[in-house]
Amino acid sequence: MTPTSHDAPSALATDLYQLTMLQAYLREGMTAPAVFSLFFRSLPNCRNFALACGLDAVLAYLEGLRFDADALGWLANQRLFHDEFLRWLEGFRFRGDVFAMAEGTPVFPNEPLLEVVASLPEAQLVETLVLNRTHVQTVLASKAVRVVTAACGRQVVDFGMRRMHGTDAALEGARAFFVAGVAGTSNVLAAKLYGIPAVGTMAHSYIQAHDSELAAFQSFTALYPETTLLVDTYDTLTGLDHVIALARDLGSEFRVRGVRLDSGDLGALAKAARARLDGAGLERVEIFASGNLDEDRIAALVEGGAPIDAFGVGTRMGVSEDAPDLDLVYKLVDYAGQGRLKTSPRKELLPGRKQVFRLEKEGVATHDVLARADEKLPGRPLLEIVMANGQRLPAGCRTAAQARTRAAEEIPRLPGRVRGLEPAEPAYRVELSRALRAYAAQVRTRVAG
Repeated sequence: MTPTSHDAPSALATDLYQLTMLQAYLREGMTAPAVFSLFFRSLPNCRNFALACGLDAVLAYLEGLRFDADALGWLANQRLFHDEFLRWLEGFRFRGDVFAMAEGTPVFPNEPLLEVVASLPEAQLVETLVLNRTHVQTVLASKAVRVVTAACGRQVVDFGMRRMHGTDAALEGARAFFVAGVAGTSNVLAAKLYGIPAVGTMAHSYIQAHDSELAAFQSFTALYPETTLLVDTYDTLTGLDHVIALARDLGSEFRVRGVRLDSGDLGALAKAARARLDGAGLERVEIFASGNLDEDRIAALVEGGAPIDAFGVGTRMGVSEDAPDLDLVYKLVDYAGQGRLKTSPRKELLPGRKQVFRLEKEGVATHDVLARADEKLPGRPLLEIVMANGQRLPAGCRTAAQARTRAAEEIPRLPGRVRGLEPAEPAYRVELSRALRAYAAQVRTRVAG
């Protein structure tokens, strides 16, 4: 089954130079097979690894890429493109192969998240959207992993949609968060599309709209008896007293699951709330915290012993505030059977299609080896074929839930220092195989001559 995704982007959702290069390739007859590799050169200072995510969106884009009459008409009006090229676009279908790391796999600098093998025009055309789709989900999944790690087993839910950078980012972000271990989302459409549990409590406006806080609690619980009540609209401790009064009035009918703290000193208020609730015999009522949270604030609350059962995390996770981008690139590494590279300072390329082997000792990863695609080396190979001749294979049809399971299995296999929030010392090691080093030297000699 092909995973469900939202509407495919227009074929015009690309950079202009993709189309101008494409026309030039075709006029020159440059249609031999090419390999493009998608990878990042370095990690942000505050990341020890990235979590591969976004492959499902990439494959959906490749399957559905079409130039409709409206797109072709607009391109014709730009006076840049010849009729022959526009006819080629009209019949365009992606017929290439894709090799990729499964979503939910920890990935390190210079390791391909995916590689596209197709005719040069096909592989070139898709660059912009392949980058875009992979970048947003990998950045956000990598942030969410840190938030989930900081929570130390306490539930984390996504409240980020309202301040994320558009509805598209909010949808893909909710999916990425779920893959990374976030338990649910307030984003209803994302819940529907990706099978993520939908979660939510109430807003301050609901309480403000009533004549009193207690009246608001009474009305809401009459409709949603197992809800979580927001207690800080006016005064948090008074709000807690109103919850206790409601419990006293309802007796055995009281089924409220939790209270939500959204402002103030969350650690101190959580301790006060727990004491008041327990003193009233409401030990089963959980404490949910939200309000400008990120991994650092959550870690401080957990380390300080705050009796918080779950966290709602919004903007700082939703925009990956501390590291909003990844140095992700999509580069030509082989054309017409010959390795291609760059030697630009700090932008060097390794030629040819590749494989990554993860070596482990007693179930814990020790290092990775970046190798040529046809090598057989010790360790687990991480790149697999997910699309052939433009059609998804079973490995390219995994759901968000399956990607989540992958992440839950793979992250604990990393060394403890790499899983932590602090910079890993030493950083995780990625070696080049002897054959890849030799091939790179061979290609460098050829292009230099």
